[in-house]
Amino acid sequence: MTTPVPVLEPLTPGARRLLDAASVLFYERGIHAVGVDVVAEAAGVTKKTLYDRFGSKEALVVSYLQHRDERWRAHVATHLARVPEPGIERILVIFDAAISWSDNNSPKGCSAINARAEIGDGHDGHPVFPEVSRQKTWLLEQFATLCSEARIPSPDTMARQLMLLYEGAIVTVGMETFTHPFELARDVSRALLATAAKA
Repeated sequence: MTTPVPVLEPLTPGARRLLDAASVLFYERGIHAVGVDVVAEAAGVTKKTLYDRFGSKEALVVSYLQHRDERWRAHVATHLARVPEPGIERILVIFDAAISWSDNNSPKGCSAINARAEIGDGHDGHPVFPEVSRQKTWLLEQFATLCSEARIPSPDTMARQLMLLYEGAIVTVGMETFTHPFELARDVSRALLATAAKA
């Protein structure tokens, strides 16, 4: 079953300024390091406006992750539209999308992974955990669907392997362990897919 993106309500101008400010601050400094006072000040609104529009800091964090995910999905869709025919090249489009997204949008790695790292073990009821899980499940489903359409044997298993390569690459971006990790992950994925297609 495909994991849907939530239907996001239209934002008032004040809420948009809050979300834009929070998105920059949460990503660059971390969720715990940024208080609601800082977000409100950066957005040029009162703290009361923040609570009126979002209800809580936790809800603002989830909204930040959801809107970022919405932009990422649109980015992926644009890249997939350029390679409409099922096959290995269409599967690798996910990595192409990540390469073009990463420099401008994810210099510190994945916002979902970073948020997950800040919230504990995920069993305390914090709303960030299910949101992060939903986003990662969606990406895994994309890989599985693309592999199935390309008639790759055992598409679910291959999807998990590709997901590991993708996730390793995005963490490497954030850690700056070495340069161009998505390009390497793409090359390894191509070899895996080519071998599987011959089986």
